[in-house]
Amino acid sequence: MTIHKEGYKSIAISVIIFGLINILSFYLISYAAPILCWLIFLATLGLLIFIVSFFRIPSRQLTILDNSIVAPADGKVVVVEEVMADEYFPDKRIQVSIFMSPLNVHVNRNPVSGEVVYSKYHKGKYLVAWHPKSSTENERFTTVYNHNGKEILVKQIAGALAKRISNYLQVGQTVKQTGEMGFIRFGSRVDLFLPLHANVNVKIGEMTKGGVTVVATW
Repeated sequence: MTIHKEGYKSIAISVIIFGLINILSFYLISYAAPILCWLIFLATLGLLIFIVSFFRIPSRQLTILDNSIVAPADGKVVVVEEVMADEYFPDKRIQVSIFMSPLNVHVNRNPVSGEVVYSKYHKGKYLVAWHPKSSTENERFTTVYNHNGKEILVKQIAGALAKRISNYLQVGQTVKQTGEMGFIRFGSRVDLFLPLHANVNVKIGEMTKGGVTVVATW
């Protein structure tokens, strides 16, 4: 396991705060209230461990398959349905949505290899990530990939706790399947919009692993 670059600053700040709180606790209350001092230490240690784990990149055997669309994120499948596309595409698509809790790995990965043909940031609200309107009203970053003439759209969507979406791709860039697309901080959602002829392999309630789980084939 390694730590993602997005976490360096947050972890450094967290370590400093952890140290300051516990130094003050030791000198000010350890003699009068040792149990409280230990409770503060354990609580702040737990929070520090959570912050570090949030930015983790676990070691995985990633899935590289030309005819497959792999999960761009860890999380739970909350939507699998046919919808009218609201951006870029003028027709119906299959929407597959993956909800990422704060406990999930938050690295986002390219679902396919190909060329980035569209990339756009949208300002928006911070509705809870599982809200039906979060896909169209929340802050989000949209990316479209062209894989051998076939296109899919991916939305990185901020949730109620997510206040920063990072996207590393640019229009015209050629990317590899499972390479890093971006990162979303603290609870979020990723939507895939697939062509109607795609064969979806996941169901609502199923857990996915980013870069590993095959969401669909074409």
